[in-house]
Amino acid sequence: MKKINAGMMVFFMLLAVNGCVRLWAHCQVPCGIYDDETRFKLLSEHITTMEKAMKEITALSGQNPVNYNQVVRWVTNKEKHAEEFSEILSYYFLAQRLKPVAANEKVARTVYLEQLELAHRLIILAMKAKQTVDLAHVETLRDLLGQLQKIYFAKN
Repeated sequence: MKKINAGMMVFFMLLAVNGCVRLWAHCQVPCGIYDDETRFKLLSEHITTMEKAMKEITALSGQNPVNYNQVVRWVTNKEKHAEEFSEILSYYFLAQRLKPVAANEKVARTVYLEQLELAHRLIILAMKAKQTVDLAHVETLRDLLGQLQKIYFAKN
């Protein structure tokens, strides 16, 4: 029987733990490893997936007979992506990347508050997109995400 050294044991433990975590999730330890561009790309992909799901739900619901199995699958998929969208905003940006700014730092504080407002509005819209098939929510999500991205990278 082969002996497993401590390094291998740590590797297997990390593999077991990380196997239970979504790959896009961030660890929330002070590691300093961030990829903001990737997070914005993921947010955009979630919006596109929600849009596709809304269109599929609408199309499938108009068929006779309705394929309820496929409708339910698209609804579930849309809801999952809306939740993941909100999680990235909450756990990555709000918890780790948007840092509070002192009130006496007027310009930086204004930018910070704009980012907070946009992130909050995006989370609310993701909830609305989760609940409906209204494509207007998708368009507003795209617009607000673009605004947040522009402001976010202007500060860095």
